Amino acid sequence: MQRKAYVSGVAALLAVLLAGCTGGSGDGGATDDSNPGDSGTASPVAEPGRYRNLPEPCGTVGEETLDELLPGIREMTDEKRREKAYEGTPALTFDTDRKVGCRWKVESAQATDHLFVNFERVVAYDSATSDDSEAERLFARQRDAADLPEPVSTVTPGAEVTGSSTPSPSGSPSDSSSSASSSPSSSASASGGTPPELQPRVLEDLGDEAFLDDALNTSGSTAQQRKVTVAFRTSNVIVTIEYEEQPMTVGAVPDSEEMQDRAQKLAAQLADALGD
Repeated sequence: MQRKAYVSGVAALLAVLLAGCTGGSGDGGATDDSNPGDSGTASPVAEPGRYRNLPEPCGTVGEETLDELLPGIREMTDEKRREKAYEGTPALTFDTDRKVGCRWKVESAQATDHLFVNFERVVAYDSATSDDSEAERLFARQRDAADLPEPVSTVTPGAEVTGSSTPSPSGSPSDSSSSASSSPSSSASASGGTPPELQPRVLEDLGDEAFLDDALNTSGSTAQQRKVTVAFRTSNVIVTIEYEEQPMTVGAVPDSEEMQDRAQKLAAQLADALGD
């Protein structure tokens, strides 16, 4: 009887030990290859951006568009010089997969025009952050740096509001637009007399997000130089267009509406090309 009790006690002890060694996650036991605090699931990896490369920048603007933006090209009688003007000058870059640009500069009898087009492909180094999210953050920083003014309301107090208080830039030119463009005080970035549709502003229906800036340099006694900037983001690519004009005549002021229309037209073409 004593031997039988001893055997029964050993069997019970072995059963307890085996249960402790084979305990799974379901009963609170830890397996040999698990780490304390490890849930067993990997952190999700953010989606990469839509674009993996960039276009050849000097080939993105067609000759017809350059003729409109840089009128001096049409005045060139030397064919080789005209071809060289169409080609543009690539911007210096150390990584053509991440950032490329092209510059054009042409003089005419009326003015000197500059055009710069820049493409930047954003890649997030943090695997938990998507390329699009990183591009959105960088674009917001670029827009904030432009210091766009608050939209100006054109609604008369007490009048019924039938639409947006800021007229669309695609609307027909107003008389105040013409008078503002012909005056040295018509800076679209500072003058209170500039029509709201020509003020620096956020743009709709261009890429995922976009804005326009317009600045008139009134310093000095030379002809005043206007610079129109249109920037937009499509997925993880940010495109920036800088269009500048300085008249040859002292006191002349570049037409804000005309320059904005040209820059926005080019931006729309580039956005469409990226979407193809």
